[in-house]
Amino acid sequence: MKYIAMNVCFAALSIVATNVNADDFAFPKTKVSIEKCVQAAWKVHPGELVKSELKVEKKVPIYEFDINGTDGKEWDVECNALSGKITETEEEVKSAEDPLFKPKVKVSEAEAKKTALAAYPGEIVEIEYEVESDGAASYEFDIKLKNGKEMKVEVDATSGKIVEASYEIYQSGKE
Repeated sequence: MKYIAMNVCFAALSIVATNVNADDFAFPKTKVSIEKCVQAAWKVHPGELVKSELKVEKKVPIYEFDINGTDGKEWDVECNALSGKITETEEEVKSAEDPLFKPKVKVSEAEAKKTALAAYPGEIVEIEYEVESDGAASYEFDIKLKNGKEMKVEVDATSGKIVEASYEIYQSGKE
């Protein structure tokens, strides 16, 4: 498998929106190389690596990889950058109408957006529809904050609650 080279540039960081401060966007200390985490992700879901990110969830650095799997599915695989362990896998589906997603929806996309933006004001720049490993459906919003930094906010499609929020340090690859 070919490994996509990661070119990462970092800029000075400033104070940002709700629940986040400037220190949150400092480059986190990692103990495990991105290469080791890519290899671990490929063991779970082999395929083409199309995007990688470094984000911070609850003060823990996490590598997230988007993989076009050899099984024909699109996967998000997360690897703890301190331990090298895979912590989460989610299947990406094309829309909220997907048969894996739609039956679980009790909260509209518009309601989920409102919830995400109330917690993290800014502009939604990407929406993903994800099916968690336990079968739960969630909307994932990439929100560009007023200072230009990006938050990933995941809203449960059944309860309407924010189940995960992380701030992005960098992203490389296809959107």
